Amino acid sequence: MHIQDTHWSTASALAPGGGAVGAAAGNGRGDGPRTTPLRVDAQRNLEHVLRAAREVFGELGYGAPMEDVARRARVGVGTVYRRFPSKDVLVRRIAEEETSRLTDQARAALGQEDEPWSALSRFLRTSVASGAGRLLPPQVLRVGVPEEVGAPGAGAEGARVPQQRTQPGAGELRLVAEEPVADADDAGAAALLEVVGRLVDRARAAGELRPDVSVSDVLLVIATAAPSLPDPAQQAAASSRLLDILLEGLRSRP
Repeated sequence: MHIQDTHWSTASALAPGGGAVGAAAGNGRGDGPRTTPLRVDAQRNLEHVLRAAREVFGELGYGAPMEDVARRARVGVGTVYRRFPSKDVLVRRIAEEETSRLTDQARAALGQEDEPWSALSRFLRTSVASGAGRLLPPQVLRVGVPEEVGAPGAGAEGARVPQQRTQPGAGELRLVAEEPVADADDAGAAALLEVVGRLVDRARAAGELRPDVSVSDVLLVIATAAPSLPDPAQQAAASSRLLDILLEGLRSRP
């Protein structure tokens, strides 16, 4: 997994349909919404930049430079900065879109699969195949560590991270960050955690999921089961094989 932190300033916060990223995508300056549609060539350049950013960040992590994005999009780096005045704004745009995609996939699995294990495994397979896990924002993948971990005399059981989702504050994946993040980021991440939590709870209640598996485990599976390989067929085969192994590890056994 190549996901890594970058500086996420609240000044460049993204709100659906508005905010800094919406403004940046509209006029490149972030000083207000655009009132006229983008020219055809400008719209095409924006789509190329977004596609390139997903590919580059998916392969190299969010630490990849904007120059790499511009090179992949076959535009000048100035074109990228006209659309997104800072790398922070571009990262937020991509991370929000991928978080929303995963949330939609989890809701679809809940609504279309009656069997709890089938719903959870469908969500995992769909998400891994989409590659969205490589682009989850850093604050979603941070796992809170219990205070007892590392304390003198703490046993192996006390040091296990993460613990069950049903134990509040016991090492579960939480929205924590070194700096405050914007409400829009929190809302999107919270929606993802809530719907994946429902998938986990159903599978656990049905006795099909190991009792120590948490929401954070599931998201880490998504983030790590989609390796970035140069050959698409090889990547698909590797992802499928790795996910089969990880699913076996998640299942409850008599």
